[in-house]
Formats: sequence, structure tokens, C-alpha cells
Amino acid sequence: MLYWFDLFGVFVFALSGALAADRRGMDLFGFVAIALLPAIGGGTVRDMVLDVPVFWVQDAVYLWLILAAGLLTFVAAPLIHRAERLLLWADAVGLSVFCVVGAAKALVVTGSATVAIAMGVVTAVLGGIVRDVVCNEIPLVLRQDIYATAAFAGAAAYVGLVAFGLDPSLGMLAGAALCFCVRGSAIIWRWSLPRRGTPS
Repeated sequence: MLYWFDLFGVFVFALSGALAADRRGMDLFGFVAIALLPAIGGGTVRDMVLDVPVFWVQDAVYLWLILAAGLLTFVAAPLIHRAERLLLWADAVGLSVFCVVGAAKALVVTGSATVAIAMGVVTAVLGGIVRDVVCNEIPLVLRQDIYATAAFAGAAAYVGLVAFGLDPSLGMLAGAALCFCVRGSAIIWRWSLPRRGTPS
């Protein structure tokens, strides 16, 4: 089940990358290239830092899924843009899945709660940061919007619950649910973190 959730998260994040490419007027190659960044960027860095085989190198299904998302967006971008609000929620699901998947993998490899939480956040948000930088946009996690905070909450909840003896599968569900609730609340009520001063 976790594998299918992971694939879903990859597909949704790939769509978000392809939509960013569409907003920038890129060609077909650009759609696929930018789709790769949020979909596998965070997980790739996580696996390299943990010195374990990179997940998409072991399973090419991830790459085919990203290619499909890029092609789908290139062909049906106007329709997908109409459902962008829905994709915002799908992105929240992807964020929730990735933060606990990353934390779980790091916890198994290192046994460190601190590293696990950090890797959970990296897995969930780093690819999106790279996507936004490449597309010359201010990264979402650096704005007021609550995004990385939600990933942190989900990863920390997973690690904490496992430390208290909860079954890891249930811990992942609980951590993902918390992340989704925090991110969903931010979407509905426009929650944001405080900032100092006003942009010049």
C-alpha cells in the first residue's frame, strides 16, 4: 500500500512541475524535465545523503510515471489548470506521503530521530524548491504559506509515535494525517507564518 501511495505522490508532484513549465511557456522537453524535479528531487537527495541506492534507479516505474505526467500536462494543460484547486489538495496528499516515507526510510537506516525528521522534510519539500528556482519563482516554502511546517509536523509525529512503540505502519498513517490536516487547514483558512517587515 505504501508503494502505491509513493507512486501517487510522485505523479502529483510531477504534475505540479509540468504545470510550472506550462506557466513558463516551455517546450515538451521542459515539461518532462521540470516534472522530474519535485517528483524525485527530494527523494534522490535523501537517498544520496543516507548512502543507499536511489529509489528510482532501482525501480524505473517512477520515471515512466513522471514521463506520463509530463506528456499528459503538455497535451491537456488547459483542463488540468481548471482543476488546479483539486491539484492543490492532491499536492497536500503527496506532501503528507513523502514526509513520512522519507522519515521512515531515514529512521531505518540511521536510527536517529533527528535525522529522520530532517530527511522527512527534505524528501517532501526539496524537489519543489529546486522546481521553483529553475522556473525563476520564489520557492513556496520560503513564502508565508504553511508548507514545510506541515511536513515537519508529519515527520515528527511519525518519529515520536514510533518511539513510543506504535506500529510503524500506523505511525505513518497518523503522521501523514497530521501533515494533511495542517496543510489543509492552511489552504482553507489561509494560515501563514509571521514575517518581519514588508517586501521592498
